[in-house]
Amino acid sequence: MVTMTALEEELSRIAGAVPDPELPVLTLEELGVLRGARLLGPGKVEIALTPTYTGCPAIETMSSDIERALHDHGIPEVSVVTVLAPAWSTDDISEEGRRKLADFGIAPPRPQGPAGGPVALTLAIRCPHCGSTDTELLSRFSSTACKALRRCVACREPFDHFKEL
Repeated sequence: MVTMTALEEELSRIAGAVPDPELPVLTLEELGVLRGARLLGPGKVEIALTPTYTGCPAIETMSSDIERALHDHGIPEVSVVTVLAPAWSTDDISEEGRRKLADFGIAPPRPQGPAGGPVALTLAIRCPHCGSTDTELLSRFSSTACKALRRCVACREPFDHFKEL
């Protein structure tokens, strides 16, 4: 296991504070896509970033936003590398990120747990507006490929559900 220096932790904190371009209510740290920062030399840093899925169109924007944030903090050379393994999972979303999604009106993904671990007893998706689990799928895809469009039967409000991966 590689231990980060205090400077690398600070660089990671700056990069992690960048908002997700598709879900600006979340930071990249809360989304769980930031894998770390590595100091390569004076004024030169490498940021590891894992896309939510292969071919995610937001990865380019995330990379340029990270570069801009670190340039603004005086780092002249920033490279963002895409790391595909281990693959990102919705389990990587922090508890704070899940809370923010719900507050924003998006049903957060259900925790998947470790492979071979216990299976969730319910497949219900809770409405972020009224809390009812009586919801229906309207479309497998919503404003982004990682979200589905659902409607609450109880309050009749449509909402996005961040799909489990």
